[in-house]
Amino acid sequence: MPPPTTRVVVIAVVGVVVVVGGLLTLLWLLVDGGSPQASAQLELARIGMTVLLGTGGLFGLYLAWRRQRSAEIGLAQKERDQADVARAYELQRGNFEATQRDAEARRITDLYTKAADQLGSDKAPVRLAGLYALERLAQDHDDQRQTVVNVLCAYLRMPYTPPGDAPPDTDGLDSAVRKQLLDEYREAVQEREVRVTAQRILATHLRPGPDPDNPDVTFWRDIDLDLTAATLTDLDLAGCCVRTASFLRSTFIGIAGFRAATFDGGADFGEAMFGGGANFRRASFGDDAVFMAVRFTVGADFGEATFSGGAVFREATFSDGAVFGLAMFTGRAYFREATFGGGAHFAMATFGSAADFGVTKFDGTADFGAARFAGSVDFQSAGFAAVAIFRGAALPDTRYGLYTPDPWADFEGARFEQGVPPELARFVAPSEDG
Repeated sequence: MPPPTTRVVVIAVVGVVVVVGGLLTLLWLLVDGGSPQASAQLELARIGMTVLLGTGGLFGLYLAWRRQRSAEIGLAQKERDQADVARAYELQRGNFEATQRDAEARRITDLYTKAADQLGSDKAPVRLAGLYALERLAQDHDDQRQTVVNVLCAYLRMPYTPPGDAPPDTDGLDSAVRKQLLDEYREAVQEREVRVTAQRILATHLRPGPDPDNPDVTFWRDIDLDLTAATLTDLDLAGCCVRTASFLRSTFIGIAGFRAATFDGGADFGEAMFGGGANFRRASFGDDAVFMAVRFTVGADFGEATFSGGAVFREATFSDGAVFGLAMFTGRAYFREATFGGGAHFAMATFGSAADFGVTKFDGTADFGAARFAGSVDFQSAGFAAVAIFRGAALPDTRYGLYTPDPWADFEGARFEQGVPPELARFVAPSEDG
């Protein structure tokens, strides 16, 4: 049953007051001051007045309660209305953001598709436009950077034949044939420019700048490079920082620049071919650096490089020598069966773990002066065709059996054609001297 309304309550209370007041007034008029019942009638009148006043007070309390309850109901309703408005706003905002994300995703997909189509064009300027479009896309959307890098790397992995010399300008050559040769040459030159541009875009955005802790806004961090079997021309990644990199079976034409480059994770250069100089001076490898069966036809510079993981140069060929001076090998240094056609300079290098130069060929000067070997050293069956320098090198004690505890040094079967260095006399038997 619903509570009475305020109007009904007011009418009822007023009625009670009127009735009680009328009765009291009548009683007052009928009272005879000299009558024995006068005192009792006056007491009854006082009681009536008390009841009347109490009723008025209760009515006031009721009105206050009604106002308080009305205010509470109004406040609760207002809060419900505000909550409904907030929910409606959040729903509207969510729908708007979802619409925005969907529109942005479609825009990115359209840009990506258009740029990819441009890369497939047979016209070099169109391919260049596709590269720059991808660069802008990645710069504006950091979540697309690895994808764009993957596309650039995939382009560089495509089969490619560098341009040779320009066709000769001879009268004996048929004009149609010469035109065809010239067209092919121009296309090859233009394609080389497109590929070099792709390399340049990668290098630009892989350099953090002078302060790695506060990198440039153009720097793309945590990037993985997959340039497996790519043909790269004058690649310059000096000062670049990548997470991981694969150059497995890649071909480097011209100078390959990796000076002060940082590889936070693994780097694989296995079976790569460096046709020009290779500069890895002060490069830093945070995990395993694999150069297994790599070929350096010109000098390779790893001076002051840091190898935090394993350094694998097994069966590597350094046709024109290599520099590892002041290099730091924290993990195992593995040069077994490597060939140094020129000088091998490891002066002041530090080997924090085992160093394996077993069956390694040193055709030029082998300089290990002041090198530090903290782990076991294996030069078994190594061949030194020229001068071997170990002056000031810190070597462990000689190995005297299979169960010799680490660290040890083993030169068993090593050949020194220019004589055993005095520092190695305790390791090499007289019959093993040249």
